[in-house]
Amino acid sequence: MTDFDVCVLGAGPAGFATAMRAWDFGLSVCLVERGRLGGAGLHDGALSSKTLWELSRDYRRALATDRGYRATNVELDYDAVCRCVSDAVASKTEQLQRQLDELGRCESDDGGRVTLVEGEARFLDPQRVAVSKGGETREISARNFVIATGSRPRELPDVVVDGERILTSDHIMHLGRFPKSLVIVGAGVVGCEFATVFANFGRTKVYLIDRAERILPFEDDDVARVCARNLEARGVVVHRRARLVSMRRQGDGVEYVIEYPTGGRETLTVECALISIGRVPNLESLGLEQAGVVLDERQHIADTDTRTSAPHIYAVGDVTLDVALVNVGEIEGRHVAEKIAGVARGSLSYENLSTIMFLDPEVAAIGHNEQSAQRERIAYRVAVYAYDLVNRAIAMRATDGFIKLLVTDDDEMRILGMRALGAHASTTLEAVSLMMNLGRSVRDLAELLHPHPAMTEALQDCARMLVGTSICKPHVFTSELRLARVGYSMLPPAPQD
Repeated sequence: MTDFDVCVLGAGPAGFATAMRAWDFGLSVCLVERGRLGGAGLHDGALSSKTLWELSRDYRRALATDRGYRATNVELDYDAVCRCVSDAVASKTEQLQRQLDELGRCESDDGGRVTLVEGEARFLDPQRVAVSKGGETREISARNFVIATGSRPRELPDVVVDGERILTSDHIMHLGRFPKSLVIVGAGVVGCEFATVFANFGRTKVYLIDRAERILPFEDDDVARVCARNLEARGVVVHRRARLVSMRRQGDGVEYVIEYPTGGRETLTVECALISIGRVPNLESLGLEQAGVVLDERQHIADTDTRTSAPHIYAVGDVTLDVALVNVGEIEGRHVAEKIAGVARGSLSYENLSTIMFLDPEVAAIGHNEQSAQRERIAYRVAVYAYDLVNRAIAMRATDGFIKLLVTDDDEMRILGMRALGAHASTTLEAVSLMMNLGRSVRDLAELLHPHPAMTEALQDCARMLVGTSICKPHVFTSELRLARVGYSMLPPAPQD
């Protein structure tokens, strides 16, 4: 006889969502956590870094001089900022703990219960794990296991991360003060987000090492160009097409050497360095070989719709690293609980996956952009609608941005994807996500009734532009609007000899 219906390893966003959904079905759940409740999603990831971003935006807005008022003597202290972030994290952690306390005491109507066990888990065999803490070990058996142990920042093999001068995102909240200068290795989303935060506060000279031609290489050029322009306008130096040759601590600073495609090398010294080159899954201590769980060539868990090579063991969240996002981990966790309960409908689809990039301005993304559509040779129609024409953006004095909407190049004009760049960009995602999930035409989006004034009106008129009924006409606002069609005709047959 097993102890639990489900044993979830990891109480981050993915693991917690799994446990809560399993409780809905009356399943007995053991939730194992070796560290802090909420995982990196709360403490050193999404919640903490986004709170820091919001505070940096508030500070920059307080210093604005183009709104009819001028603030003076605005004090800024890194310790105080970090305390505010800690308060936000503590508030959310307390909510999670309160729910676990309650669900551990009472059963659901169907008999479900969630039990939190603190300690580090290791598989003994496919049906049992040993959980160790403080020299004591407890064996737990379950009919099903869910691996949700998350990930940690990836480090460079020849760079020593000491947590004082050379850092990862795990160390940012422990700096104690704003560094005078900071180099960030990696110009992906996380690297650019931290560059934005420190540039907004204005106390740190920021350098960004980018091996590619431009930052955010997975996004369209118009998106990356605006974000790069705003970073550089706030004093960020972007080392484009630069390869990090070496980095080491030198006394109270960090010396790094970069090499350009020409072969030329440059040596610079900064106070701190932040390594932001992705994440690696936390799998080493789990004893997966004892459970029969196979890893892929990248040393991530190999899965098919969350199911691993062991049929009763599932993997969710960052351990597969297909898409390392909190919302994806939560959806995967809920899906697993539904599969275990026998009520799941089909497989997960990631086609309407949405994400927010906390840059300057913020970027909301869902589905295809032009770059990915062209790579896959998908014929499409595209409309771009500048914030300059949006009443809410004008009222906010925040017209730096646009909406870009892609649809299929046929009579149905189903939505392929969207990019929103600017204030309140994330508010435009929900309607597009629903339309994509339902396979609806952009015509339906064009006819929705939006509140006024709101940023979503830009999305509506962008949709109307695709069907030829927009209020603002493309032939009038040639700089603010764009309407185009990209297709792939068949190549003519090769000439015969």
